[in-house]
Order: sequence, then C-alpha cells, then structure tokens
Amino acid sequence: MQMKKIVLFPISVLFFGALCAQGAPQADTLGVKVYFRKGYSILEPAYRGNAERLEAFAAQLEALQRDTSIRVKRIRVAGTASPEGTAQLNERLSENRAKSLIAWFGERFSFPEHSFDVHAEGIDWAGLTALVEASQMPYRDEVLDILRHTPEWVIRDGRVVDGRKRRLGMLRGGRAWWYMAEHLFPQLWSGGMLLSCEIERRIVPQAEHDPEPQPESALAEEPGCESVPTSEPVVGRTAAPEPASEIAEQPAAVERAPFCMSLKTNLLYDAALVPNIGAEFYVGRGWSLGGNWMYAWWKNDRRHNFWRIYGGELDVRRYFGRCAAEKPLTGHHVGLYGQMLTYDFERGGKGYMGGKPGGMLWDKMNWGAGIEYGYALPIGRRLNLDFGIGIGYLGGECWEYEPVGNHYVWQATKQRHWFGPTKAEISLVWLIGRGNFNRKGGKR
Repeated sequence: MQMKKIVLFPISVLFFGALCAQGAPQADTLGVKVYFRKGYSILEPAYRGNAERLEAFAAQLEALQRDTSIRVKRIRVAGTASPEGTAQLNERLSENRAKSLIAWFGERFSFPEHSFDVHAEGIDWAGLTALVEASQMPYRDEVLDILRHTPEWVIRDGRVVDGRKRRLGMLRGGRAWWYMAEHLFPQLWSGGMLLSCEIERRIVPQAEHDPEPQPESALAEEPGCESVPTSEPVVGRTAAPEPASEIAEQPAAVERAPFCMSLKTNLLYDAALVPNIGAEFYVGRGWSLGGNWMYAWWKNDRRHNFWRIYGGELDVRRYFGRCAAEKPLTGHHVGLYGQMLTYDFERGGKGYMGGKPGGMLWDKMNWGAGIEYGYALPIGRRLNLDFGIGIGYLGGECWEYEPVGNHYVWQATKQRHWFGPTKAEISLVWLIGRGNFNRKGGKR
C-alpha cells in the first residue's frame, strides 16, 4: 500500500495560491470574497451577488468536510476598507467586516475559535493600486506615482505634515479622487475568507488477476493485436472540488437596500401625561427622516382643570461620528425640525389656548421650526436612548381666558413670538429592520 500526501491551499478571489511544478505537491485554494455597503459592516447576502458566492463557497466546504481524508488547518479572514474616512475608523470598520464574515461562517459550520486568523487590513492600498493599474481612469499615471512613491504618512518633527491620501485628494482639484470614489472604491468595501486544508489520500493498487481467456477467433479479428502486460496498476483519481474563484462575480438579480427604521416615544412627554409616538426612517449616507405625534385631552369642567395639547413634528437628521459609521440611527446627530400644535392649559385660574376656540388644528395652529442636536445611545440589542435638544422659533395666536361661573370669559388675544429652546427629548427607541440591532456593549 502506498501513501500519497497532498497539501491543498485554497484560492479565492483574493488570490493567494499557485500551482506547483511537475512532481511537486499541488497547491490550490478555496475561499470567498463578499462586499459591504459604504461605511457599513452589516453582511447583506442580497448585495452585489454575495449570496451566490457564499452558497457556492459553503457547498464546496461541505463537500470537503464529507471527505475524511481532508483536514482544515487554518481559516484566514480579512476585512478591508477604502481610503474614505479616517485611518482609525477604517481599521475598526475592516475589523467589524471580518467579524461579520466569521459570524456568518459560525452559523453554517462548527470550527474552534483558534482556527480563525483575523486580519483588519484597514485601507486596502495594494488593492487600490491594482484597480488603478487595470483601469483607464483620468490621470492614471499621476495617481499610480502617488500610490507607489508617497508614504501613507509624511512625518516631520513628530507631526504629520502630508500623506498619500491628502495628495490623492488634491490631485487635479480632486477630480481623480472623485472618479475613484465612484468607480474603484466600492471594490474595496469587502471582506474575504481563505481556508488552508491538508489532504491525505490513500492510493490502493489493484489486485493482480489472471486475465480471462479469450477465444482465439476474437484475437485474430485484428491483425497485429497482441497482449501487452502492464507493469503498474491503473489508479483512478478523485477530482478536487472546483475552486470558488472560478465562480463569476455577478450582481444579484434584485438588490434590496438595507431597511432600517425605529419607533420611539419621548419619555419627557410621557412623564407630563402627554402620550406620543414617533417613527424614523434611515435613507442612507447618514441621513434620516422622522415624524412624531402627541395627543393629550385631559379635562375636568367642575374644577376648571384643562390639560390638552396635540400636534406633530417632522424632522430631517444627519448622523455622524464613529458609532454612526458603524450602524444606522446611532451616535451623534444634528437636524432641522418643524412643529405644528395647539393647546389649552388651565389650572383653576387663567387659561391659555393656542389659536382660535373651536375648529380644527389648521384653524388654530401654532407653529415652530429650529435646529437640533442629539445623541442616540445603545442600551440593548434593539433599544436606544435618544437624547436631544432643539433651539428655534415658536409663534402663533394665544387666547387668554378666565372661568366665570359656568362660562369662560375671553380676556386678551396675543401673538406669541418665542425664540429659544422649543424641543427636548429623552426618547426610548425600538430599532426595526434587517440587521438593525446593536452588538454587546452597544457596538455594532
């Protein structure tokens, strides 16, 4: 019995392997590359054909696992990012992308943690150089000169005074940078997984048997036909699994954008006995649209107690900072808001009513607008606390009245013109949507 040992190193779309020379052990690879949306580490199977590549990779790995002669020695997982954003953010983003790929892998297969070799590549400068070399982009030679000969950081006297990214951004008034941002950078929003396997196959020679006798007439049918003994038995070969790199990267037939939204209630209004509800929808690139509605209609005519207010608000927000880059609807945010409301407050004495008595909200509307700042803090897997304050203008007609017997006597009509704080919130936020959840410790 012979023992033949082959070491198989997988080839993915990341390309790490090569074929060995004749007679030497054969080298090959098995791996997969997936893509992420800009600034995100959420793995979306429907994005840019990720599902097809992941399923093909899983099928090949399952085929390897069924072969008892194959042992997976090491799993290398790498995450990369484009030059957009800060270096620290790209390091963290590439690490989270690698972790997202490991999380997907852990749901399908069972491997010990020490099998994973995680690499947070940060900005993939080598990948960008290769993309520029293969492109026909404007100012290609100048871009390649910067990529090849300018350090990532130029430091003098302990201070960063220049660097590769800055020069790329300033080249030709930024036109080269914007071309790459549109056509090349999306290829770098990726993560890859590479498996290193060891394969041992036993080749069993065929047992020697006496040849079956054949009639002489059959041998004589072909002139010159002679029996030629074979010195070595013929051994069948088992075809190796087709590498995942041969699967063409094709966009998914239908790409579904991530859907992230939230429902919330302002705890400050709740404490003031004003029930309210709000919704916020993430529209991409850190922007969101939201709306809130409140309604309280408490009254006691005998005691002349009125606590009535209803109205709503629309706002547009821009999230920014590290947390916002890692996950939608989280972290620092600024925005603009508009308000529309009416009210009727009385506590046994003089009362104040927003707008004219009777009619609908449109007839007696007070309105306002302003700017806001806030911070959405993760407190659970799908829960945030959103702290915010707004400053702006609130105006409209206000009627003052006093209760006299069973009647309410009008006293004055005034026009409100208030500049200052017009909004405050501590909202409990429920996150809804595919992948719209917080990791442990409040990090995505």
